[in-house]
Amino acid sequence: MMMDLSNIQNNLNIVEDIEKSTLRMVTQAIYDYRDLAQDIFKAEFDPVSDIGEDITREALDRLGMSRINQRLFGKIDYKQARYLFHPEYAVRQALFIDSKSEKISDQRTVTLQLSQLSMEVRQNRSGKEVKIKGKIPEVIDLRGVQYITTTIFVKYNYDRNQHDVNELRSITIAAIPNGLLQDRYNANVDDTIWLAGRNSPARGEEFRVRLSFARLKAKAPWRVQHIPMPPEVFQWSS
Repeated sequence: MMMDLSNIQNNLNIVEDIEKSTLRMVTQAIYDYRDLAQDIFKAEFDPVSDIGEDITREALDRLGMSRINQRLFGKIDYKQARYLFHPEYAVRQALFIDSKSEKISDQRTVTLQLSQLSMEVRQNRSGKEVKIKGKIPEVIDLRGVQYITTTIFVKYNYDRNQHDVNELRSITIAAIPNGLLQDRYNANVDDTIWLAGRNSPARGEEFRVRLSFARLKAKAPWRVQHIPMPPEVFQWSS
């Protein structure tokens, strides 16, 4: 009944469909929770990174999904093995969702680590060509069962008002392409969705890269969704 993923590289449009469907689910969950998310940012005094993680988890738990009793591993906030049902197929999915909270002045990008990617990062950096593979497999094998990897990032854009209170201004949600889609989204160092990350090789800091929302959206508008705060109305970008 489940799709055989051994030849999924020959069906890249299906990979796109899986990621688009997943992004719709996550976007709906966060949108339904946006009013409460705004209140939580104002009321909580925990680090903003923790607040964002909690909101994402609560929003997804409220919505619910078809879960599989299989533990996933990795340095990502929210991990869930699940079933994804489509009229033409069904697939096992390893869903990874990371949350970040940053000042609204940084809303155009999100900083990622290799442990959060299945793509290879191809870019020019400090005058040199960089090609570094992400650490998440495109398809994960767990106890002889295969799961297609899908990675979503939820970015909470906030500011601090004159009373030193956090105000959530908007939420950006992005579907990071699976590494199987490498040639569609980052074929070479000049055709890239990445910007240099905020890390110093001279100090031995771990490699980081910034995803440009604008560059990803130029490749596929649906991959980046922007949720405003009430009373503004959200419209799906397709």
